Amino acid sequence: MHLAYPAVLAVLLFCTGLYGVLARRNAILVLMSVELMLNAVNLNLVAFDVWLRDALHAGQALTLFTIAIAAAEIGIGLAIVLAVYRNRGSSDIDRLRDTAETDDAETLPDGYDGRDITADQATAPAGKAKKAEATA
Repeated sequence: MHLAYPAVLAVLLFCTGLYGVLARRNAILVLMSVELMLNAVNLNLVAFDVWLRDALHAGQALTLFTIAIAAAEIGIGLAIVLAVYRNRGSSDIDRLRDTAETDDAETLPDGYDGRDITADQATAPAGKAKKAEATA
């Protein structure tokens, strides 16, 4: 068997997976594209193992490790995607940027000194000022 056939197929699979990772917005499709890229790597490992006629079959052993890593990756990835979908209602990757951390100055109310306070305590000075205006 020529090495060129599985190598070309692996390159096509890897490029298809790379396009899917870069172009897709749905997190499930991105995970599927990553799996496609890992399968292209597995195909290369087995093809080179057969071509080199390795007595230890190191390429096939590495392929088994790659399959185990891919299974763990898809399990954790799907758990994260499901958690995001439950919280956000969408698995769109572009909308995940909203969950990024922001500067503390943008999100904290004026006069916040870093202590934990409740919403009633935060609005208490404003309420007292309105009461003072109403009674005056």
